Amino acid sequence: MIMAIAILIIVLVIFGLPVFAAILAAAMLGLYHSHIEFSAIAIEILRLSNAPVLLAIPLFTFAGYLLSEGNTSARLVRFSRSLLGWLPGGLGVVALVSCAFFTAITGATGVTIIALGGLLFPALISENYSEDFSLGLITTSGSLGLHFPPSLPLILYGFVSGASIERLFMAGVFPGSLMVGVLCLFSVFMGKKWKLEAPPFSSAEFFQSLKGAAWELPIPFLIILGIYTGFFTATEAAAMTAVYVVFIKVVVYKELSLLGDIPRVMKDSMKMVGSILIILGAALGFTNYLVDAFIPMKVLTFLQGLVQSKLGFLLLLNFFLILVGCVMDIFSAILVVVPLIMPLAAKFGINPIHLGIIFLANLGIGYNTPPVGLNLFIASSRLEQPVMHLYKATLPFLALLIIALLIITYWPPLSLFLPSLLR
Repeated sequence: MIMAIAILIIVLVIFGLPVFAAILAAAMLGLYHSHIEFSAIAIEILRLSNAPVLLAIPLFTFAGYLLSEGNTSARLVRFSRSLLGWLPGGLGVVALVSCAFFTAITGATGVTIIALGGLLFPALISENYSEDFSLGLITTSGSLGLHFPPSLPLILYGFVSGASIERLFMAGVFPGSLMVGVLCLFSVFMGKKWKLEAPPFSSAEFFQSLKGAAWELPIPFLIILGIYTGFFTATEAAAMTAVYVVFIKVVVYKELSLLGDIPRVMKDSMKMVGSILIILGAALGFTNYLVDAFIPMKVLTFLQGLVQSKLGFLLLLNFFLILVGCVMDIFSAILVVVPLIMPLAAKFGINPIHLGIIFLANLGIGYNTPPVGLNLFIASSRLEQPVMHLYKATLPFLALLIIALLIITYWPPLSLFLPSLLR
């Protein structure tokens, strides 16, 4: 009977059952099978509500939704173009840097593709970039920036794993820059190959664009500086960021009305937060069952018979997490998978901070991996292109990102150098 119900849950997921409902059903089924009261789920949700660090999620989400309103995306693109547009393939570099920055401050890859895709794709085509290159760039750039503060997935990983969020923020700087950098070099290479014209650097345009974006550009850097110096915690940084963004949007740029627009944006952002917290509550209940049933230990025992080395475990982990990124959203994946792999990673001596960076790098690549990567379908809808066309267009970018992933995975100092400086 238990097996029949489990199969039914899987079938319902295939036909559109919400993720949180499937996770909750699996948790209840497991607890019932283990003769544990369902109140264990309520206890986990109560523990969740008392976690101060989770206050950062709604605050950063609210700030990100505010920044997605108005002309923030246009100002960021203009500044990036004035700074980097003179390079061969400079507009491609501009697109990558702008999308990474936007994903970092909004916390959602889909929002980046929707907000910037319609602006950047026609611009790339108009400057003689190939259609396949432009499609692949816009699609994959949506998952860049997940490692940069104030990354919501990093905050959630820190909560689930118990790792320091401040150190996770610092750890993501170099790996995130590497993933953006390899694609930027690819754009420069293609720009030289196609002999694309690049406008000369204009100091006048640079200072004008800098003036226009001067209030928004410092946000991630202020967060890093504040945390690095110990001036504030991640939760305090989230509160300060939300207040600051409200101020610049309402008072400085006058793009939003305090009474007319702010409540609407707040409502929209809290819908997303609510969906995250519902999944989190269900996932914690499921994790409770996994721990009580000693599932992580059983998986560890099984893998010890297959994988004998740290290198082999990391290779298997990369393959597994890319598959997870294809079929699950990043928040669900963190909540369900992290508790399973933490004991395994500890057994092979993998630092939890490094593990978090590996985790996000894999999931970000999974978002763009055929056949079911989420960003492929978002880009298909936004750019009005067949999804099969996007499969082909993203392959060169995926290959470069996998090279970056291997460096991130097998060279831990890239992730751990900056956190080692924090006391």
